[in-house]
Amino acid sequence: MVTIDCMGEQCPIPVVKTRKAILGLPSADTVETIVDNEIAVQNLTKMANEMGYKVSSKKVAEGKFAVTMEVSEETLKKTKESAEPSEDACAPDQRAKSTVIQVASDTVGIGEEELGHILMKSFIYSLTQLDTLPTTMLFYNGGAKLTCEGSPVLDDLKSLEAQGVEILTCGTCLDFQHLKEKLAVGSVTNMYEIARRMTQADRLVRP
Repeated sequence: MVTIDCMGEQCPIPVVKTRKAILGLPSADTVETIVDNEIAVQNLTKMANEMGYKVSSKKVAEGKFAVTMEVSEETLKKTKESAEPSEDACAPDQRAKSTVIQVASDTVGIGEEELGHILMKSFIYSLTQLDTLPTTMLFYNGGAKLTCEGSPVLDDLKSLEAQGVEILTCGTCLDFQHLKEKLAVGSVTNMYEIARRMTQADRLVRP
């Protein structure tokens, strides 16, 4: 059995770590993930059901849960195949398609600001774990804060940049917020270039 300790980890980290552990299995095995909240239990159970693993969960102590997945040879093969790019994805017309992420705020959604910050951190982290990364990320207005010193997502953005994702931040927005000297990842751009990237993108995504 492989055991993964995800106590204290926020969504989607338990799912990501569990998936990585399963991808690393040489053969059929049982994977147990320890988490501290029921939302993580639900997310792990959903992932297991989608991949065809036999799954069970139990509360082992106050604030401590164990989710156990039985990964067969068949489902392990399915998981590994799903993580590999298909022949179509490697075709020239597919490789050429661009996905642009537009980030206009340092939060996700409308409502609780603290929750919005947590969701943004989870969203940026989740991007680093995708099999297919976005082409470009555009940061403007409140989103410009995320590419500057002190940003909670700076390490993840640097990781994305190192993997070839273009990180562009609006210069006017940096100037307005007195952040231009604090830019810590990517490069400065302008609204004309932002508009050009948006209108020429094959896919536009905004969290």
